[in-house]
Amino acid sequence: MSIAVAQPRCTPFDVEANAAAHAEAIRAANARVVVFPELSLTGYELEAATVGPDDERLAPIVAACTESGALALAGAPVPGPYIGVLAIDGSGARVTYGKVHLHGSEADRFLPGEPAVIEVDGWRLGLALCRDTGIPEHAAQTAALGIDGYVAGVIHADHEVDVLGERARRVAADHGVWVAAAAFAGPTGGGFDRTSGHSGIWAADGELLAEASAEPDETATAVVSR
Repeated sequence: MSIAVAQPRCTPFDVEANAAAHAEAIRAANARVVVFPELSLTGYELEAATVGPDDERLAPIVAACTESGALALAGAPVPGPYIGVLAIDGSGARVTYGKVHLHGSEADRFLPGEPAVIEVDGWRLGLALCRDTGIPEHAAQTAALGIDGYVAGVIHADHEVDVLGERARRVAADHGVWVAAAAFAGPTGGGFDRTSGHSGIWAADGELLAEASAEPDETATAVVSR
């Protein structure tokens, strides 16, 4: 399966502008699945309004997925409310995941979700968001559902650049699956003036297959195997 991790430039609270940036990234990625960071459609703004699957502002992403045959996994506050993942393809959008392990003030507004898997072309992808990746029990509970890969959207400050790889390699070693993690690059609101970038894809043996730089508007793509 071809999978990409994308780190488009983010405009806090501006779903319309961010959806356009997502669409550009999808077209550039040329991949079956394109993963985006946590809250990628709003920035890390915990007071942003929820984005439902029927939101008309998602139309550019749907169009890009139609053209490329991709499935996009975009981050947004979704009805519940959850810090969620929207699975978007040519047929539209649906909520597929809510963050399980909320951090700090996130719990003041959002509800915790449950481990979840999305199936794409017969491949089972376990879903995660940021702090989830740092909780070994989350990967274990997700792997217990039967997964081929572990797919995460995250946000890390620039000084946490090594965290992404450390967590990915741990999940790969513990569960024998490939890992794809999309991280924000550039400012993204919520006090994150500088973020880590370096979105990456790791094979089940921990080998780094593809990696973006610290700059926004980049994607990294790899072909993964079971």
